[in-house]
Amino acid sequence: MKKELKEDIRHDEFASGIEQAWAWAGRHRDEIRIGVLVLVVLTGAVLALVHFRDQRIAEGDRELREALTVFEAPVTSELPPGSEPPSGQVFTSAEEKYKTAAAAFEGVARRHGSSVAGLRARYFGALSRLELGQYAEAEKGLREVQASGAGLEASLARLELAEVYRRSGQVDKAVEAYRSVASDPAAGMPRDYALMSAARTLEDARRLAEARAAYRELTEEFPASVFATEARTRAEFLQSAG
Repeated sequence: MKKELKEDIRHDEFASGIEQAWAWAGRHRDEIRIGVLVLVVLTGAVLALVHFRDQRIAEGDRELREALTVFEAPVTSELPPGSEPPSGQVFTSAEEKYKTAAAAFEGVARRHGSSVAGLRARYFGALSRLELGQYAEAEKGLREVQASGAGLEASLARLELAEVYRRSGQVDKAVEAYRSVASDPAAGMPRDYALMSAARTLEDARRLAEARAAYRELTEEFPASVFATEARTRAEFLQSAG
């Protein structure tokens, strides 16, 4: 009997709650209608933003792929004599190719800002400037990518900055940059490659004692490296030559 009474009480309370809710809804009909409209508008706006973002990402990826096709296109002088011309674009000179690539990458970077596509475009744009011998522009672009601190591109930019210094004849800065990568386990780059690059840079600059020491350092720190045999050979050669 007590159980049935409790059930009746709960049923009455539930019914009363529904009646009160309907009464409240009747008194606030306009406010509810406005709230529903606002919710619909906000939902539509969110969906539109998501759609716009997805479209922008897709556009950025497509434009980046197109620019990379230019960057990777062959130059006439690089083709084997008598070979069939490739189906894609072929440039008459490396300068023409890298100028076209730089303009394409920089356009992607402007349009897509800090997105993944924009960051990668800025990196490859800097590489194009490097190939053109425009070292100041290449350094500026690579520093911007490195400052982003985002993923692989930032680590690659750190390594390519050393290459900018090497090609522009700034030996001390190049070696310092390579050694910075080689001594940093968190660099995200092959440390043995960086150390090998430092040794080669020193050898090219005819700083043979320093180069020999760097080659030996590589064989000691990275004995299993793919560069170990070459580094050992160069160290022995420089020892005998010295």
